[in-house]
Formats: sequence, C-alpha cells, structure tokens
Amino acid sequence: MSFYNRGMPQLFISRVPDQPKGRILEAARPLQLWHLLSLDAPTVAVVWSLGFANAARVPLPIWVPVLLALVTWAVYISDRLLDARSAFRSERTQHLRARHHYHWQHRRVFVALAVVDACIAAWIVVSFMPSGARERNMLLALASAIYFCSVHAPTGRRRLLPKELLVAILFTLGCALPAIGRSATIAPAFAVACAFFAGLAWLNCHAIERWESIGPSCSAPQIRFAASLLTASGVLGAITLFVVDSRASALIGAGAASAALLALLDVLRGHMTPLTLRSVADLVLLTPLVLLLR
Repeated sequence: MSFYNRGMPQLFISRVPDQPKGRILEAARPLQLWHLLSLDAPTVAVVWSLGFANAARVPLPIWVPVLLALVTWAVYISDRLLDARSAFRSERTQHLRARHHYHWQHRRVFVALAVVDACIAAWIVVSFMPSGARERNMLLALASAIYFCSVHAPTGRRRLLPKELLVAILFTLGCALPAIGRSATIAPAFAVACAFFAGLAWLNCHAIERWESIGPSCSAPQIRFAASLLTASGVLGAITLFVVDSRASALIGAGAASAALLALLDVLRGHMTPLTLRSVADLVLLTPLVLLLR
C-alpha cells in the first residue's frame, strides 16, 4: 500500500505514546492547537524580533514581523510534512510526534497554506523590502536552504554542527537581522543579547529533542544543569549591562526568565502529557512580551 493512502488515527491525547501516569498538568486546547498548527515558532520569532528592535531602539515597519512570521510558518510546515513523509515511506514512524501526525493527517490543507504563505511572503519582499535588505536576507535564505536540504537529504551525510545548534544560529539571525539592518552600529550589549538568545534557542531545541527521546520517566540532569547555568549567566549579564544599556539588559533578563522556566519544565515534565510539554516549552520563550507591552 502506498504511504499516501495509509490511514491516520485521530489525534487524541490518550493515544500519544509514553503518556505519564497520574498526570496533573494538561495544556488548554488553544495552546495545543497553537503548537499543532506550527504557530509557535512564528510567534516566538516575531516576539524576539520586536524585542531586538526595542533593544536596538529602532522601529520596525509592520511588514517586517509579518514577513518573518510567514516565512517561519512556511518553513516549519514544510519541515514537519517532510519528516512525516520520510517516516511513512520508510515505515519508521516510532519517532513521529503529535505535530507530525497532525500535519500529515491534514497535509492537503497545510500544503495549500504553505503555498499561499510563500506567495504572500514573496509579494512582500518584492513590494516593500529595500534592495540592501534583500541582499542580507538572501544570504540567510541561502544558508537556511542549505541546512534544510541537508536535514532532509538521504541519511548518511554528517553535518559540521549539531542540528539543534544550527537551528538556534539561523533562528537568531532571522530574528536579529531586521534590527541590525536598521542600526547605525551594533552595540556590544546588543551583540551579547543576540548571543544569549542563540544559547536559549539551542537549549529549547536540545531540551525538546532530549525529552522526546527519553520519555517522561527518565531523568535528564544535563538539561536542568544547562538551563540553570544559562539562567545564572543571563542574570549576571543583565545586572552587568544594566548601566550601559538598560534595554539590552532587560531583554537578556527576559531570556534568563525563559531559561529558568525551561529548568522548571524539566522538573515538572513527568506530570505533563508530551503534547503539553512540547507546547509549553515554546510558550516560555515569550517572556519579552512583558517588555513590549509596558
């Protein structure tokens, strides 16, 4: 039977494998859908891009966060569909998660959304993006395309850097470039904030990968240690830079709060469904909203 015709089970929480026993924490349905629809990554990207712009004291035209959200959404939809397609072709579906099943179950809708998304993004680039910004973003797009092809290429090829680190670097560049392109100079404090977010993005990706591979019943002390170390570094950096650049300091402090929440998630993950844990892991990255809504 062709993998295109394989029946997909309805997505219920009770059918997710490796379910913790006696769970007491379960995300609300809107939060679960936020993750299942791949809206989590675009939201995080927009919030942090606005946070970087605030730290750099530069305004962003409305089309910039809209374009960033559209591109990020299209990439994540494509990534999850390709992961599911490859798994069903090779009949190795044991590593697929709820997000993969959901995307594959509704693949026709997601493919259509990704195409429309890409067309709107292309129109924004042609209509609004200055030529200088196009050149900078073309380099980032090329690097992202190379990474994307390497991830979904046939197995057996080695990457120079771990997947989680590459994702963190590319994600950080995508969020920070709009502010960098509009700044006369890059302040050292701003560069520190970018580096800190790259570390936070890596921690998020690495923690999710680790949690999903070992299950809720196994201990992951290295995640807690890394999160605690990043929290302490963020607090120290925020305090040190406060006099020099209060906005960059505040952004680093918000990132430190996210790292602390990831450490707390590691403590509580045995009491969460896998879908809840995955949803909340991205939700805790939205701490810069506190700074933007002041």
